[in-house]
Amino acid sequence: MAYQPRAPDHSSATDENSRNRRLYNPYQDLNLPTQTLYNLPTSPEFLFQEESLAQRRSWGENLTYYTGIGYLAGATAGAAKGFATGIKSIEPTDTLKLKINRILNGSGHWGRQIGNRCGVIGLMYAGLESGMVAVRDTDDVINSVVAGLGTGALYKAAAGPRSAAVAGAIGGVLVGLAVTGKQVLKRYVPI
Repeated sequence: MAYQPRAPDHSSATDENSRNRRLYNPYQDLNLPTQTLYNLPTSPEFLFQEESLAQRRSWGENLTYYTGIGYLAGATAGAAKGFATGIKSIEPTDTLKLKINRILNGSGHWGRQIGNRCGVIGLMYAGLESGMVAVRDTDDVINSVVAGLGTGALYKAAAGPRSAAVAGAIGGVLVGLAVTGKQVLKRYVPI
């Protein structure tokens, strides 16, 4: 007969702390005899009370999220572009190894280049949006659109004022469309 671990009897524990917790056994799927149980919280924990009141990500989480999403999307799109470029550059006399090498080199080159660009754009957007939230002390559509405007303008600032203005307008419009699309999805698509 195999040993079956049992959860300890918590019928006498009625304090508030134990009601909001669940038991966790890290060895439950390993089928090892153990009595090591940890009492983990079931709700998110915050260091400061103000953080629990805000219904949004912190500036650090935003920075990480937008930079990562930007890099991942850019690297994927760049790899697809590099794949197409590598396919087009194949010559009839190339061996299989050379064909694969051209495709991999093209995918790596464009994936890295576009991924880094999009990651930097995400980094700037997250910083500007978090700065707007901190300055205005509110989280609304205006912050996102202004952050998009600023990101586009800042990204193309070295190319001159005209390019910066065009890129800023494009950034503001894209963010406005993204925010509108998100609100439409929330309203009409039950998730």
